[in-house]
Amino acid sequence: MQIWDAIADGVMDTVKLIPFLFLTYLVMEYIEHHTSDKTRAAIRRADRFGPLAGGLLGAFPQCGFSAAAASLYAGRVITGGTLIAVFLSTSDEMIPIFLSRRVDPGLIFRILGIKVLYGILAGFVVDFLFRSLNIRKIGAGIHGICEAEHCDCEKGIFSSSLKHTFSIALYIFLISVALNLFIEAVGTRNLEHLIFHQPVIGELLAGLIGLIPNCAASVALTTMYLDGAMSAGGMMAGLMVGAGVGLLVLFRANRSRRQNVKILLLLYAAGVIGGWLTSLLKLLPD
Repeated sequence: MQIWDAIADGVMDTVKLIPFLFLTYLVMEYIEHHTSDKTRAAIRRADRFGPLAGGLLGAFPQCGFSAAAASLYAGRVITGGTLIAVFLSTSDEMIPIFLSRRVDPGLIFRILGIKVLYGILAGFVVDFLFRSLNIRKIGAGIHGICEAEHCDCEKGIFSSSLKHTFSIALYIFLISVALNLFIEAVGTRNLEHLIFHQPVIGELLAGLIGLIPNCAASVALTTMYLDGAMSAGGMMAGLMVGAGVGLLVLFRANRSRRQNVKILLLLYAAGVIGGWLTSLLKLLPD
């Protein structure tokens, strides 16, 4: 891949996210500036059911939802469990690959169902066990993001939302170009040779590949499963961990690095465990 191809792909990946990011920040600004304290408190109390909505929304084949969820978490609009639910159920490039290979629709819906149900369950567990991820005082509200980016929010919600969107989009673009060049240098075929049908180790390695915030990772994982080079458990581990650019947005927008690392580790652990359960319970054909 030439550098211009990497840049072009980076532009396309970023442009697709801009509407999601802008609308997310616009909603956050509106909630902060045009609703009463009681209304904001009611929105936050509804977070106890957040993992349910997060798991369902994440199932749509669009990585914009994971980016939006990361921004909402950074502004403390949603909980850590809701964010995990979105990340685990996000489908990214899986569905297009399956459709292009004419995979049985029943299998596609079964995989989606497993990801959604597991994401919802894991989200509720995270909210119950890791309450520290939901502390409001760390970057609470859109003002926390404004402080981190030195944004003049008093100029209006539209202007502020544009500034936040541009800041995140530029970051995603630069990282995407670097990842495109790296993956081309490594080669997706070399990635394929890392994963076999080995129990336990296969899911652990697939989860690491899934952490790569680039669509090439989900494409490789799905293709390897369809070609018989990977077990169903390995594929599920990688696809559950694969949150698209959501992790990039989280590390850029959320000020607490400790929280970001904890969410990353929880996501990896949950994805790998999900892969192990898929293999152990034989939920999908190998």
